[in-house]
Amino acid sequence: MAKESMKAREVRRAKLVAKYAEKRAELKKIVNTGEPAEAYEAAQKLQSLPKNSNPIRLHNRCKLTGRPKGYIRQFGISRIQFREMASNGLIPGVKKASW
Repeated sequence: MAKESMKAREVRRAKLVAKYAEKRAELKKIVNTGEPAEAYEAAQKLQSLPKNSNPIRLHNRCKLTGRPKGYIRQFGISRIQFREMASNGLIPGVKKASW
């Protein structure tokens, strides 16, 4: 199990990303397509936004245990939980291979 503080940190980051997403997108558009002076100002404003509002800083975690590594996107859980749940028949349409 991951520490509760790590899970909480990811939740806070996700909220910040959602809060600043629109503003960040507008500024990036100006930086990429605006005239140089305007682009420079937009870049300065972009840098003044909180670090954790950048979506790159988000990290996928297992919904059950909070494990950051071995995450399977399709199911939203780690490989260990996936294997355990699949063996117990808790994931519909998934069964252990045997040949």
